[in-house]
Amino acid sequence: MDYNRIFKAAIDRLHDEGRYRVFIDIMRERGRYPNAQCFAGHNGPKPITVWCSNDYLGMGQHPVVIEAMERALHEVGAGSGGTRNIGGNTHLHVELEQELADLHDKEAALLFTSGYVSNEAALSTLGKLLPGCVIFSDELNHASMIAGIKNSGCEKRIFRHNDLEHLEELLAAEDPDAPKLIAFESVYSMDGDVAPITAICDLADRYGALTYLDEVHAVGMYGTRGGGISERDDVAHRLTIIEGTLGKAFGVMGGYIAADQTIVDCIRSYAPGFIFTTSLSPVLVAGVLASVRHLKTSSVEREAQQAAAAGLKRKFADAGLPVMDSVTHIVPLLVGCPIKAKRISDILLAEYGLYVQPINFPTVPRGTERLRFTPGPMHTEEMLDELTGALAEIWDRLEMKLAA
Repeated sequence: MDYNRIFKAAIDRLHDEGRYRVFIDIMRERGRYPNAQCFAGHNGPKPITVWCSNDYLGMGQHPVVIEAMERALHEVGAGSGGTRNIGGNTHLHVELEQELADLHDKEAALLFTSGYVSNEAALSTLGKLLPGCVIFSDELNHASMIAGIKNSGCEKRIFRHNDLEHLEELLAAEDPDAPKLIAFESVYSMDGDVAPITAICDLADRYGALTYLDEVHAVGMYGTRGGGISERDDVAHRLTIIEGTLGKAFGVMGGYIAADQTIVDCIRSYAPGFIFTTSLSPVLVAGVLASVRHLKTSSVEREAQQAAAAGLKRKFADAGLPVMDSVTHIVPLLVGCPIKAKRISDILLAEYGLYVQPINFPTVPRGTERLRFTPGPMHTEEMLDELTGALAEIWDRLEMKLAA
């Protein structure tokens, strides 16, 4: 068996389809974000501006976060000592879980090493604990949610994206006595649209279903305290489980779930993805704790980010660039071809020092390839103008179609 030939053919297919992923070699600069240094293909570092980070509010650079992490490093040390079962709960973990439970008005919360792990562990465990459970999943759910649902071993039903009629049709077709769980997101990060959370909760009540809401692209970003779309729309109390990340708007690393005490205790006690994984470093937890507390009382970062996103959407539209409809902080620009998306990204980086990663299949459907921009509170008006002008020039150079 020629194993190497098989592996090489798999990589060659990605190159042929224009989907081979290249991870840029960069170093962010503390205190100067979104400026960074790029080390790829240059004689020494080249200054660039980052346009696609999920550190939406720049909290990974915030002085209160840096200070908290430095203090924890010197007071506690670098590592956690292993799993929480073996090494114990660093008190910072306990404090952060209390803050996250409070953020979502829930009884308890549970920390994981990433948002991917929290989704996979929680959903797979829930399904296994509910005999005969049927999980209803939005067709655009995160890969981590899909993995968790698959690993649960449950029957699953995929409903069309944000389609309430289709969801109700699927719910009505099931045994009324069967356990049911509706899994969906608040902000869908590739299109920038929002789920009808209240209406989904209404359906869950009508058909006796639990609800699982992924808020990873919304926590820190929406609501008066950063509790996400569910806080903004005053529906957090109606949701069974809220899942979030600590690596996007909160700027550090990790994931979590928040729910009632019994559900959290079940996940803590049964989920292999929690039980057998080294817990987050207390240094990271200290940084997140500072970030969550800061964003509970400060809206300055959220307001500045929303202003930047609105400004970029407006400038793209005025330039005739095919900006996609988005009601959130995500600014997607439709390209429709993986090869052209990569080409535009390469030109922006090489000639203009502007970094944005192309988004291709399977992250988005074929034919909807795009560039996904996430302007933040530190992107200036001059930066918005520079980016828009560069894209307009490249669109003209490549003879690409402008929006009508």
